Amino acid sequence: MEDDRGREKLPPIFTSPLTGFGQGMKKPHPCLSGFTSSTNHRRANTVCSHFGTELPPLSTDVRQKQRISIDTLPQEVKAPFPSDPVIPLRMKTAHQFQEDLERSLASGDWREVRAFYLTTFESFLELNAAFKREANAPFNTIEDSGIDSKFINTVFDALPQTPQDIQKSVLKGIINSLLREWKGPRTKDDLRAYFILVQNPQYSHTSTYVIYAHVLRQIVSLSEADQHFLMHWFKKLSPRRFKQLVERLLQFISTRLFPATPDDLPPISKCSWWIPSATRVLALLNAANSLSSPPILSYTDFYNIALDHIDIMGEYRTWHGNSNKFSFCQFPFILSAAVKKAIIQRDSEQQMISIARQSLVDKVSRRQRVDMNLLFLNIRVRRTQLLSDSLDELSRKRAELKKKLRVTFVGEAGLDMGGLTKEWFLLLVRQIFHTDYGMFTYLKESCCHWFSSWKCDNLSEFQLVGTLMGLAVYNSIALDIHFPPCCYKKLLTPPIVPCDQNTPVGMVTLGLDDLQQVMPDLAHGLSELLDYEGNVEEDFYLTFQVFQEELGVVKSYNLKTSGEKIPVTKLNRKEYVQLYVDFLLNKSIYKQFAAFYYGFHGVCASGALMLLRPEEVEVLVCGSLDLDMLALQKEVQYEGYNRNDTTIRCFWEVVLAFSVELQRKLLHFATGSDRVPVGGMAHLNFKISKIDVSTDWLPISHTCFNQICLPPYKSRKELKHKLTIAISNAEGFGLE
Repeated sequence: MEDDRGREKLPPIFTSPLTGFGQGMKKPHPCLSGFTSSTNHRRANTVCSHFGTELPPLSTDVRQKQRISIDTLPQEVKAPFPSDPVIPLRMKTAHQFQEDLERSLASGDWREVRAFYLTTFESFLELNAAFKREANAPFNTIEDSGIDSKFINTVFDALPQTPQDIQKSVLKGIINSLLREWKGPRTKDDLRAYFILVQNPQYSHTSTYVIYAHVLRQIVSLSEADQHFLMHWFKKLSPRRFKQLVERLLQFISTRLFPATPDDLPPISKCSWWIPSATRVLALLNAANSLSSPPILSYTDFYNIALDHIDIMGEYRTWHGNSNKFSFCQFPFILSAAVKKAIIQRDSEQQMISIARQSLVDKVSRRQRVDMNLLFLNIRVRRTQLLSDSLDELSRKRAELKKKLRVTFVGEAGLDMGGLTKEWFLLLVRQIFHTDYGMFTYLKESCCHWFSSWKCDNLSEFQLVGTLMGLAVYNSIALDIHFPPCCYKKLLTPPIVPCDQNTPVGMVTLGLDDLQQVMPDLAHGLSELLDYEGNVEEDFYLTFQVFQEELGVVKSYNLKTSGEKIPVTKLNRKEYVQLYVDFLLNKSIYKQFAAFYYGFHGVCASGALMLLRPEEVEVLVCGSLDLDMLALQKEVQYEGYNRNDTTIRCFWEVVLAFSVELQRKLLHFATGSDRVPVGGMAHLNFKISKIDVSTDWLPISHTCFNQICLPPYKSRKELKHKLTIAISNAEGFGLE
């Protein structure tokens, strides 16, 4: 992968006129025999006309060996590293450059602008001279790169407006810079040069990809400490520039995987290191994004949809097999939720097939009649005893949870083609999460459910909820469950069930931001406590003891030993808040959540869970909030109607004009959830059926089948009125 023998030669820079970056690159790459002399000329600040040489090796191992060899020399023969070269003073400002550019655009005389680009990009030293705010100041902190970002943006934004020979001269300069002979570790000025070069907009063209790949490779070759600096400098970029970097890298990876014209790029065998290098630089940007508060981009902006079309299970097996080979699974931020769901399902299917095969083998070896029901997880329940029957069935068939689910309601005819399974999920969830049942508390201020701290007499019921969530993921059912985001953080702590049963699970460090999503009023009060300027001890009169009401009885709990005797002061209030949050979200519900955790992982026990973010687990369980009604219109199936019927045309005119809130109500009315399955509307199997009744009737729905039944309304006004009443007054899950 990183073998130096596989290095691709840098492309030639042709001196003939160039009308676009796509021309001239398919010709054979010329190579000068006089590379040594050209290097000497380059050191004398003259630009070479052609380069066909390979880059020098710049691996971390090489630099490490250099350090070791110097450190092991006898003291008397050691020599200090030469000091950093003095950066020449360049006085041009962004404003002056902009004036030069405007004069050139008006007059057609580009000499001043050409000279600036030619000088600036011929070496790392000149890059620092042009863009460093103070030429010879150190700027050796992660917080300040010392770079004049406004000037860089002005210069790069102007570059596409310049003649082709100027754009070529920039590429020549970058090649010269990359060919510089390195000795010892990089300086901070070198890091600044990489920070500048990676922002070059020219890398959007495939004709520059060879150069771009070498820039990325050298960044990847930096030490971990140097990459740490770059990561923090990336955080300081504007959201627009940051997004451009991310999109350029994603485009580079996609184009290398699926080139529109393969002849534009070198053979994949000669540049196998391109994608790993780009992905690792993208990982730096992802880390920078994660460390920013709030994040610069959504985590979904790092998804590469092109990876939905590769052999993802091959990637997973490479990663899961502890191979040293590169795998996209090493960098899960680049994989979409749909890909991760596919990995989890296929991994579970392999486990399911293995279990089913073993069951069949056992039957055959005993010469028993083979029953095809062995291939399914068959659940038989009575509607009147839904919860207890479901708990009994899942407890008895724990070894079969990875089989395909099939539900039968006792005393009812019918084959489960998916509708009965969904109905079972919807009815169970509605019963379990009902406030009268007491397992979960509904918090109106945050519109979410949370675990009841006092309900721990029957932990198997919490395990059932976890099992239901796991089965929903495996069977592609979106559940109408409203847990706060911190629940999914806890569910992935750890992502793999520990072998030691005494190892705590679900115990994750949470803060006020997490409490805000569960109990916003309490979080606000604790935040005010932290910011209070007066006498905390006398004015608040708090101790490290808290109180909770459980079934009408107020109980006290110490946050630490003898907490009732320890007053909260200005000095220890941070500790008090942290312990209080930990008590509310971790310790007070530990037994309930542990049962819930083991139930979920009993079904989704897969190494693939390590690929998931907490937000992605929520999407897998509950679906996505992204509504696309136009996509739904394209995917809908009709029964008794066709797309040109008056009723259908009126329906879509009304729905597409609905507010997002009403569109969500419609989805909830028809499917039992206001969210979209992973993979989009195409996976919803939405159906509109005709019902031959009076138009005085309201529309009805069959949530088990994601179906709406419409009377033959003749006008848009009538349909809008009746549909709005139906979706706004549906109770529960809209089950008929």
